[in-house]
Amino acid sequence: MSTALIVVDIQNDYFPNGKMELSNPDKAAANAVKVIDWFRQNNKDNIFHVQHIAGSPDLGFFLPNTEGAEIHETVLPLENENKIIKNFPNSFLKTDLESKLREKGVTKVVVVGMMTHMCIDATVRAAVDLGFETTLIEDACATRELSYKNEVVPAEQVHYAFVGALDGMYASIRSTEDFLEQNN
Repeated sequence: MSTALIVVDIQNDYFPNGKMELSNPDKAAANAVKVIDWFRQNNKDNIFHVQHIAGSPDLGFFLPNTEGAEIHETVLPLENENKIIKNFPNSFLKTDLESKLREKGVTKVVVVGMMTHMCIDATVRAAVDLGFETTLIEDACATRELSYKNEVVPAEQVHYAFVGALDGMYASIRSTEDFLEQNN
């Protein structure tokens, strides 16, 4: 059984002064780096960096050929690592991510990245639907506050609501520390 790491959308627009600033993206990225480093030491051929490029300027961020769409410097892919470009929240939709994972015999995936309530949720659910055993490193993810009508939901509550919904049926939820301890 082979395991792959999927690093989803850790891109400049999610960081301070970006076009879609998240809550605590630096903390999530720092934890993602720890998981990436573990994979680079133990499973270097199975790291997949996913980069969202807006399919339409209406999205307002991750616009093609902008600094905001670039992968953040803390998690830049190495030359030998896989890079997937996507245009939708689901990292598998209209990309070759699934075929590349299958070519490598991957049966398990570990997911880190941004935004918990959108691309992480969509990617984790799709991975499970495609038959991959999935682990989500929740503290290596970040999101933002949301609002609906006159209600504002703080980012931390958004994050935990989505992580809680994924826990069990869709994914094994781990902290960075738990993941590293279990795998060392």
